Amino acid sequence: MIVAGEASGDQHAASLVREIKARSADVSFWGLGGDRLRREGVDVRADLVSMAVIGFIEIFKHLKTIRAIYKQLISDIDRDKPELAILVDYPGFNLHLAKDLKKRSIPVIYYISPQIWAWGKGRIKTIQKTVSRMIVFFPFEEALYRRYGVPVSFAGHPCVEHVRPGGTVEEFRRSFSLDASKRTVSLLPGSRSKEVKQLLPVMLKAASIIRKKYAAPVQFLVLAAPSVPMDLIKSIVDLHKVQVTIVDNRTYDGIAASDFSLVCSGTATLETAILGTPMIIIYKVSFLTWLYMRILIKIPYIGLVNIVAGRKIAEEFIQFDAVAQRIAQYAVSVIADEGKLSGMRQELKTVKEALGSVGASGRAAEAVLERLA
Repeated sequence: MIVAGEASGDQHAASLVREIKARSADVSFWGLGGDRLRREGVDVRADLVSMAVIGFIEIFKHLKTIRAIYKQLISDIDRDKPELAILVDYPGFNLHLAKDLKKRSIPVIYYISPQIWAWGKGRIKTIQKTVSRMIVFFPFEEALYRRYGVPVSFAGHPCVEHVRPGGTVEEFRRSFSLDASKRTVSLLPGSRSKEVKQLLPVMLKAASIIRKKYAAPVQFLVLAAPSVPMDLIKSIVDLHKVQVTIVDNRTYDGIAASDFSLVCSGTATLETAILGTPMIIIYKVSFLTWLYMRILIKIPYIGLVNIVAGRKIAEEFIQFDAVAQRIAQYAVSVIADEGKLSGMRQELKTVKEALGSVGASGRAAEAVLERLA
């Protein structure tokens, strides 16, 4: 059984399933996830990805539906009796599920660690009691779990293997009629509709200010995630009347063709780092969620690219700092300075190196098959 609850988790889970199947024809999968898992032949009993939300407060709006899915899942577990459970990220749901799996003597492999290094450190006790093996993306996570006596494998980050442009920068520019003589700035407003509603208006306002303040011509791309309805993206762009090019389903090509990016905090910051594009990180949630996060989060940065580096590489504009004027002012100061851009590109190389070598999903698959054996 495999359970993934968000777009990035669904993507990484699908890669893992593909690698396991390539190594063993005797493994079949069912569980919860999204379209990517479904395309890999997983019997997806309910789609958690389509209802993915951000924030601790927002989750309560979907609580009734999630409880119904959970109840049915437990019923399916008791009937189908999986030999192994792979739980992918999504800790609010999956750590609770791990306890019920433990009661049924079903071993649990947890893929993509909950961010206990940032908040929720008390969850380590649940992990110690319920998880047979943790498979992690980052070296510092491996050290953390070893310290607590949790069996752990460092696989590296799958982004290293799948984050690559589909074509050349020249071909991409031709496809979208981009001017090679202009600076290109991309906007990555997130993979959830809620994120896009919060962040894209701020990014578009910042783009409008950048265009006015930057001395040379500049062009903007909105890189739309496939998990976000295109109608939502277009409606927000139309409302703000900012001249941008909307790019659907070619995110990596768009990042690679950009001189600078405004990026929603999350996996996208690592993807942008791997492609070597200088960036700033933007994030905003509801006020109540922000208050709750301020109490829980114990680290100085929230951007993954900064967490992996152990220092601030990309400036963060979070919550009350996520103001178009501030974002634009800082962006212009970087875009106009080739030395700053070059320095950030060098810093991003160190982040990419820390994410491990190509083959992360394969190494994770081997850890799963070793446990099955």
